[in-house]
Amino acid sequence: MSSPSFGSVRLMSTYYTPAHEYCKVDGNVATVGITDFAQAALGDIVFVDLPEPGDEFDAKDSFGSVESVKAASDVYSPVSGKVLEVNEALTDEPALVNSSAEDDAWFIKLEVGDDSELEELMNADQYKDHCEKEAH
Repeated sequence: MSSPSFGSVRLMSTYYTPAHEYCKVDGNVATVGITDFAQAALGDIVFVDLPEPGDEFDAKDSFGSVESVKAASDVYSPVSGKVLEVNEALTDEPALVNSSAEDDAWFIKLEVGDDSELEELMNADQYKDHCEKEAH
């Protein structure tokens, strides 16, 4: 008996970049932001610069920036795609990134252009190892 085929339907999966962006994929929509590790390294976030809905980015393109009291840092798209939505709450409340980096403080929602790019990203265990190596 063969198992049923689900085609390209993907259950929610989270991927990570070496530059500390996360990418939560549900179907063909990726919710992108910076990780808790990144916000902790940056310190108090005071400004977030986001793109416009409809903007398109290739994987590893800078789509915005985040500024803290310590530094400014570009934020990169983990995968290619078109911006469907931006988190307007971050414009008024950038400190939300410090309190809820990987939940309420997502930056953009992207329509994933090429899901094979996800294979180049890290899973949670690989990312944890990456952070431990970087912390030493």
